[in-house]
Formats: sequence, structure tokens, C-alpha cells
Amino acid sequence: MARFEDSIEVNVPVRAAYDQWTQFEEFPQFMSSVERVEQIDDKTLDWAASVAGQKKQWRAEITDQTPDRRVAWKSTSGDENAGAVLFDSLAPDRTKVTLMLDADPKGIVETIGANIGVLESQIKKDLERFKEFIESRRTPTGAWRGEIHGDEVRDGKEVGSR
Repeated sequence: MARFEDSIEVNVPVRAAYDQWTQFEEFPQFMSSVERVEQIDDKTLDWAASVAGQKKQWRAEITDQTPDRRVAWKSTSGDENAGAVLFDSLAPDRTKVTLMLDADPKGIVETIGANIGVLESQIKKDLERFKEFIESRRTPTGAWRGEIHGDEVRDGKEVGSR
């Protein structure tokens, strides 16, 4: 499985960047290939995307979620993928967001695309759109302050979306 990674600095507090990232159903607003994300429960997400012109669907499970630090996942059905996004506070209103994605390209079109840097370019552009999205809002569309560590889910008991 190939690893793709990129980072961006956003001009919002770490809490705002992290809280927005927990709003998975909002991903189509800044991730160009993502058509839909449906949150099934605190740990489970159904994804629909267009990858190299092909419709893809998969289910993913959040394996680790630590407020203001990290969200990690792995697919449980569909195309195999896994990854994590890390949040590092650089200053009171500045956060470094690092996205790591492990994916196994399928077929000739995806393999060629991976070899010429299409996925790396897409990750970079998605992070730039995330930066524009959260900086233009200054506040997240919602928040979920719970934690997930393996099979353990602890609800953060805060008001807001998921």
C-alpha cells in the first residue's frame, strides 16, 4: 500500500480546525473527489467518491480520535485505505494540519495516476480548500469532542453536530 502525505498551516486555533474535521458529512464542501459521507454512528462512516473517473464506495471505521490531536481510520469494506490527520498548535490562532493516506490503487488508470502524482496533488488541493473553508468561517460547522481508542468510544457531551 502506498503512503501519501501533505501538511498545511491554517490560521485558526487548533480546536476550530479539529472540530471542523469531525464534521465528516461536510467533507464534500472541500474534498473534490468526495461526493458523500454518511455518519452511521460515532465510529462508522459510509463514503462515496469519484476516483480517477470511477465511482467508489467504502465503509470506514474511526480507530483513534483524540480531541485537538488526531483522527485515524481504516476501511472495513470496499477499496482498502487507511490514514490519519494530525493537528499541531503552532500559535493561539495557527494550526498545522497533516493528512496521511495509505491507499492501494486499483486497475491501470488508478495505478498510472498514483505513479504520476495525481493523488498527492489531490491531497494538496483538498488541504488548501479545507484551509479556505475554515478560515473563511473562522468557526466550525459543528463539533464532536468525544474520544475513540480502538473499540472504546467516550462521548464528549458537548452540544453541536456529531
